Amino acid sequence: MTPRTIRHLIHSLLLLVLMSISRNAWAADMETVKIAPDQEGFILEPSGDRFVPWGHNYASVDIMKRLVSDPQRVEREFAEMKGTGTTVARIHPEMPSILKGPDQADSESLDQLRSLLRIAENSGIRLKITGLACYQIKDRMAWYDSMDEQDRWKTQAFFWETIARTCAESPAIFAYDLVNEPGAIGPQAEGWYLGRMGEVEFCQRLSLDPGKRNGDEIFREWTNRMVSAIRKHDQTHLITMGMLPFPGAYKVAAEQLDFVSPHLYPKTGKVDDEIELLKKFDWGKPIVIGETFPLSCGKDDERDFLLKSHPFAHGWIGHWPDESPAKLVELRATGKATIHNAIWLSWVDLFKELGPQMTGEPSR
Repeated sequence: MTPRTIRHLIHSLLLLVLMSISRNAWAADMETVKIAPDQEGFILEPSGDRFVPWGHNYASVDIMKRLVSDPQRVEREFAEMKGTGTTVARIHPEMPSILKGPDQADSESLDQLRSLLRIAENSGIRLKITGLACYQIKDRMAWYDSMDEQDRWKTQAFFWETIARTCAESPAIFAYDLVNEPGAIGPQAEGWYLGRMGEVEFCQRLSLDPGKRNGDEIFREWTNRMVSAIRKHDQTHLITMGMLPFPGAYKVAAEQLDFVSPHLYPKTGKVDDEIELLKKFDWGKPIVIGETFPLSCGKDDERDFLLKSHPFAHGWIGHWPDESPAKLVELRATGKATIHNAIWLSWVDLFKELGPQMTGEPSR
């Protein structure tokens, strides 16, 4: 071997040793989240202490790019989130960043994902990793979208095997979130994606060629395939799915999930309607509201919704602003805050205000 090869080998061995030592240290500091024996929420193992998911969707469309371009920002923002009482961050590593081909992962992106695990471990925030994101239309993989259903599912299973293999040993994993707001079936002419907002689309269909299968059969088969892919490498961490506010569509999928994760945005003057909708997701498993925010209502209605949901839900996840909350406060103080800024700041203020109540014992 050349001296350069020897140096590279020594460097690689030292890196592996350091990663192993660090992993053991992190594991000693963070406990694993489990479903409570009574199915009424979550506990930490081995202590048995109650755990309440209370947090934010973070960097929903650019987490991998942000890790490459500005890792210090990610560290700073995790510290800021922790300072507001955050226990969980939902992240969305996009498939075009993770995969180079149907059965080939991008090793550099997996290194970035490992760096995010370390940031989460150091901050004490656990991650809810949402899979299969192809949100940014310009970044989509033509080879992936040209596949038929079964090849696409095979690639999706490979994605989840890759993520689970990479993350299985980290105590910072709260849950794997199989996919964001899927639809079972769609017309061939409309393609795999829906839910467009500007230059992103947040939802995917599972099948464009269902044959004689109905939506329940597709959800059952697909969910089983993804859960099995994860369990090949990780028998420990929890599994869920981000659900649109249509409980009937997802009940079958929930049979194979550890907990239920509907996305609920209350509307002005209709908070009680949203609570009734929430109750329809009660299938005997914990409920974590995976997305909520004063998007279609004001701060007061959002507060009302969160407090009224407390007897029925076991966790809540909003959205973290791209602008630092300190900057938003400064803009407000100087009279320069836009309506957009004000909405984001209202969420952060509400999150800090309600944290002690929402993470306390519910009255049932």
